Amino acid sequence: MRFGFKTAMLAAGLMLTGAGYAAPQTNTVAAPPPAVAQPTPPPAVGAVPAAQTPTTPRPATAQPVAAATPAANDPMLVRDGAPEMAPTPGIGMSVDGAIGIQPQVTKNGERAANFHNHILVWLISIISLFVLILLIIVMVRFNRRANPVPSKTAHNTLLEVAWTLVPVLILFAIAVPSIGLLQAQFKAPPANAITLKATGNQWYWTYSYPDNGGFEITSNILKEKDEAQPGERARVDADGPRLLAVDNRVVLPVGVPIKLLTTSADVIHSWAVPAFWIKLDAVPGRINETSFTIEKPGLYFGQCSELCGPKHGYMPIAVEAVPLDVYNRWVVAKGGTVAGAKPAATAPDVNAVNATTGPTTNATITPPTSSQAPTSNPAGAGNPGN
Repeated sequence: MRFGFKTAMLAAGLMLTGAGYAAPQTNTVAAPPPAVAQPTPPPAVGAVPAAQTPTTPRPATAQPVAAATPAANDPMLVRDGAPEMAPTPGIGMSVDGAIGIQPQVTKNGERAANFHNHILVWLISIISLFVLILLIIVMVRFNRRANPVPSKTAHNTLLEVAWTLVPVLILFAIAVPSIGLLQAQFKAPPANAITLKATGNQWYWTYSYPDNGGFEITSNILKEKDEAQPGERARVDADGPRLLAVDNRVVLPVGVPIKLLTTSADVIHSWAVPAFWIKLDAVPGRINETSFTIEKPGLYFGQCSELCGPKHGYMPIAVEAVPLDVYNRWVVAKGGTVAGAKPAATAPDVNAVNATTGPTTNATITPPTSSQAPTSNPAGAGNPGN
């Protein structure tokens, strides 16, 4: 009797344990499988099938996002959409202790450098040597000890004609290539030239691209590490030499004529890049013009070459010359337009007359949003529109 009671209790416990284990297994198997395993009856003719909720995400939605912003991963485009280019020592900048003209990267610059190196330097060297020889002869032959009785000759017709005619011929020989070079520097740009407008301010530069949508950038000098305030970007070697590095570089295409326009918002400045053989004054209320074509890609530096105030020496110029396709990508990154591309939609003119409401009284135009990165120069972001 005692054995039978224990046996019955053990059997009941096993049954309860088996039932507790079987219950979740039955719920797990019974709920989802029938919905998946049972075939869906075909819809009737003319009936609209019910929408089905996808059980897994579709990977196709992530592909257009990566393809929509290829410029973000472009190694040529870095800060503020500007191409990344490190300076080359001795190219486009001054070199400590060097003598001579910087390597030229424009046709006019090469022509001027050849004129200087192959004509002017040799000519002035020969004239200086000739005058030195004459002085030595005079000191040796016509001093008091060698010539106690001075000559009484007053005129020498042949000598007088020679020292008058020879300088005239020399000046004429110099004038012919010099005038030709001067004409080439101010030759009207062709129709396909890209316009760059440089506006001088005290003491920074503002650049606009009228042929590419009219966007503007402001270029300020980069401070040194010991001068930069917390949060400001200081100059590094990749930016360029001291006193020549800027926060926003000018970008221009290689092999395309450039029409340079200069003006000023305050006093007289001068936009000068020695490697381009360019030095053009920026005068308030006046537009000066010249043109040039950059032949070689690279990073080229210049400075304001007109005394414009106490910070005259802190108005550097940095120009990146890149292939045309890279220039076009930079223009788009700055919010501009390129030739053949559809222009971006412009904001409505608040001063335009509306046919329904009539003219707006005392309307003001919202200034355009600049696509330029913030600058750390206390002078500010410049004067757009000047």
